[in-house]
Amino acid sequence: MKGFDTNLRLQASSRELSNGFLHKRQNFINLNLRNCYYPRSSFSPTMLKLFTSSASRVQHLTPAIRVGSSPVESPLFKALSQITGWNRRSGSLGHRAFFCSEPTDGEAAAEAEAKAVESDSEGSDSKSSSAIVSTNPRPEDCLTVLALPVPHRPLFPGFYMPIYVKDPKVLAALQESRRRQAPYAGAFLLKDGPSADSSSSTDAEKNINELKGKELLNRLHEVGTLAQISSIQGDQVILVGHRRLRITEMVSEEPLTVKVDHLKDNPFDMDDDVIKATSFEVISTLRDVLKTSSLWRDHVQTYTQHIGDFTYPRLADFGAAICGANRHQAQEVLEELDVHKRLRLTLELMKKEMEISKIQESIAKAIEEKISGEQRRYLLNEQLKAIKKELGVETDDKSALSAKFKERIEPNKEKIPAHVLQVIEEELTKLQLLEASSSEFNVTRNYLDWLTILPWGNYSDENFDVVGAQKILDEDHYGLSDVKERILEFIAVGRLRGTSQGKIICLSGPPGVGKTSIGRSIARALNRKFFRFSVGGLGDVAEIKGHRRTYVGAMPGKMVQCLKSVGTANPLVLIDEIDKLGRGHAGDPASALLELLDPEQNANFLDHYLDVTIDLSKVLFVCTANVIDMIPNPLLDRMEVISIAGYITDEKVHIARDYLEKTARGDCGVKPEQVEVSDAALLSLIENYCREAGVRNLQKQIEKIYRKIALKLVREGAVAEEPAVAIDPEEAEIVADVGESPENHTVEENPVSSAEEPKEAAQTEKIAIEKVMIDESNLADYVGKPVFHEEKLYEQTPVGVVMGLAWTSMGGSTLYIETTVVEEGEGKGGLNITGQLGDVMKESAQIAHTVARKIMLEKEPENQFFANSKLHLHVPAGATPKDGPSAGCTMITSLLSLATKKPVRKDLAMTGEVTLTGRILPIGGVKEKTIAARRSQIKTIIFPEANRRDFDELAENVKEGLDVHFVDDYGKIFELAFGYDKQED
Repeated sequence: MKGFDTNLRLQASSRELSNGFLHKRQNFINLNLRNCYYPRSSFSPTMLKLFTSSASRVQHLTPAIRVGSSPVESPLFKALSQITGWNRRSGSLGHRAFFCSEPTDGEAAAEAEAKAVESDSEGSDSKSSSAIVSTNPRPEDCLTVLALPVPHRPLFPGFYMPIYVKDPKVLAALQESRRRQAPYAGAFLLKDGPSADSSSSTDAEKNINELKGKELLNRLHEVGTLAQISSIQGDQVILVGHRRLRITEMVSEEPLTVKVDHLKDNPFDMDDDVIKATSFEVISTLRDVLKTSSLWRDHVQTYTQHIGDFTYPRLADFGAAICGANRHQAQEVLEELDVHKRLRLTLELMKKEMEISKIQESIAKAIEEKISGEQRRYLLNEQLKAIKKELGVETDDKSALSAKFKERIEPNKEKIPAHVLQVIEEELTKLQLLEASSSEFNVTRNYLDWLTILPWGNYSDENFDVVGAQKILDEDHYGLSDVKERILEFIAVGRLRGTSQGKIICLSGPPGVGKTSIGRSIARALNRKFFRFSVGGLGDVAEIKGHRRTYVGAMPGKMVQCLKSVGTANPLVLIDEIDKLGRGHAGDPASALLELLDPEQNANFLDHYLDVTIDLSKVLFVCTANVIDMIPNPLLDRMEVISIAGYITDEKVHIARDYLEKTARGDCGVKPEQVEVSDAALLSLIENYCREAGVRNLQKQIEKIYRKIALKLVREGAVAEEPAVAIDPEEAEIVADVGESPENHTVEENPVSSAEEPKEAAQTEKIAIEKVMIDESNLADYVGKPVFHEEKLYEQTPVGVVMGLAWTSMGGSTLYIETTVVEEGEGKGGLNITGQLGDVMKESAQIAHTVARKIMLEKEPENQFFANSKLHLHVPAGATPKDGPSAGCTMITSLLSLATKKPVRKDLAMTGEVTLTGRILPIGGVKEKTIAARRSQIKTIIFPEANRRDFDELAENVKEGLDVHFVDDYGKIFELAFGYDKQED
């Protein structure tokens, strides 16, 4: 039942019960504030067969309660007695009764009440008062009443309801009415306001108190209840419902007083079978609800103890009042004057309540069963533990944990350092003294778990076979000779020394060149366990060195987690993206890595959680970075940097053939005989789609090709599996697929055998395999339009245009520097710079302009080009930011080409920075820039003299076919660029 208090309390004093005074106080059933309070009232004896008097001792009440011989008990009364456990003998409260006046009893009820009081008081000097005191004028004479708003539910006749009156004028008017022996008012339900759904209950009550006059009248339902003012205590007014009213007009606004019409039920035939059946169904439904809901049982038991017989209208009002219907449904019952329709409405509401009661019962039963099952399981487990403990089969938790930890350390006890063993013994002793329910017990248990599970002194057998390691490295990666050579050196040193030492190697290079995968191959070649973790964006020192155990949820750092994961003390640890370390409020992780990566310190690495030193000197650390300039210098100083510049076209072709194609073909389920990718198609794929230094994008494009091939094969196979005509079973194995075009496919012709040919020949001919050919002509069908075009924009380089070489995080690239004349005139010399250049390149342009004017003054003193020409220098691809100290030579050459009106050699590219004196400074990225020049079909390259050694260290296949000049002064560049050099360098 919605909104009703389950603890119904009948407020009656023991003195009243013992003396039998019927009207000593105005007792009522206390429900919660927003719902009705119903009085113990009696009604007209119309439905005697349904409800009978609850106490045979009551013989001096009004004629509304049956007296004399024992009445015939109704079937509902018997059902109520069985369900509620109440009977006449135990129901001594039946000695007291209260009643409401009906529209037809009037003064007769008051006289009967007075007689009952006189016969029952027997000398009492106090004047008794009933729940509804007879008044003068009579209720039906009240044609003008105060209108009281009821916020939550309507007041039904025969029921109590407390309301709170905050308006002093309304409260004073009610008190005055009570003093004038006319204690009546009208209780009308409030209509929903404009914000009724969103406003809270407190806000709604506040709005009610603010309503006055016509505004309040418009918010009230027309049909309400004439209510007797039972009592006034402070601002609480107790109302008792009498009869239905309808507002006709407003008399005064403050306090709101209205004229009303008294409403009577429509005439009905009490012997009508339909009304009887409906009323019996209401009673039957009430009986069913009583079986499932103890709340309703309390309502009816308390009510029937003081009720005579029900009438049909009262039965409908009773059901609607005590059920949990909402305000609108209850108001609909109140407004209904047709008794049969009112009973039907009440029956619908009670049926809904019965369904709700059943659902509530099922939910309660399910929860009770679940709780009972869990409690039973817990008790059985506790009993089982106790039995096993008594039998010695199982020890308690603390003993079992201690035994488990000791069992872990026993095999390697000799290898565990003494200071670690001492800490373990101390923690085991403390564990036995702690209660299992304490928080310290869990902290100690977790600490021991980490201490005992680490591989103290447990090393994996290393591979010192140089030839075998070389084979493994070549299987996984093509090229990367520098990295492979360094790993073989590490193995050779370990073989000669008999033991290996931990090293810190940093692999730097653009994305996709295989930095992370080479680390896994190194671990396989060395027969070491592999563990990888990324520090990109890491901003918490605790991730490296762990949390203090005092924190909730504390965990060791990554290195301790690594040792637990791999189970050996000499793994290969790959620290990825070390150039992208963050720094936040939790410390500087780069500084924390110093201890981890320093060979002089990591033999005694201290994790904050373990608080004991760990030997990491046997661990091989491999770090990866895209740009080593982003690595802090103290950290970089502890690493051995190996640069992986990227792959040239020939290397990419080998990688694609030997590694990427095989992997993609296997992942897509395509057989080698089903597809063929030509060398021209592969070369076009690399040059026009995948120019980056690495091969990650090349791998994606090859996978894309094979996915489309797989889809093509499946579609063609599905068509072949559904022939249009029936064929002989022997011929079903021979299927000839027709390709889309002759140049795209090679079809093996397998003619269908005739019926006369031997069956063996038909069985040997299987489904024809249609090989898909990928060449340069149909490559765009699989990977789309080319992404890149020729970087070499000019067949013959124009005047003022020179090709330079640049380095980016994605590898090397070529770019043009263009210069043109904007305006000429005496004294108008100047230089404009565009191309989204950084500060360094802007300074290089200013220096280049100065050096070019100096050179022209030396070469052609009479040439006043720079003094009288306003120039514009631009670096194409203006949307790309550019910066770096290697464009000075190219800018000077571009300016001098425009001044001398001579174009530079068409196959020339250069790089290098120039000082004001004309000296050439060294640059970086020699390999990347060399690869970029080869990609653009450049044959002549100019490098600074200081970079000769870097170029000599390049592989022969990178240097092959290039004419490289090393210069230390710009004068040589001038001769090479403009053809003044008479001999080859």
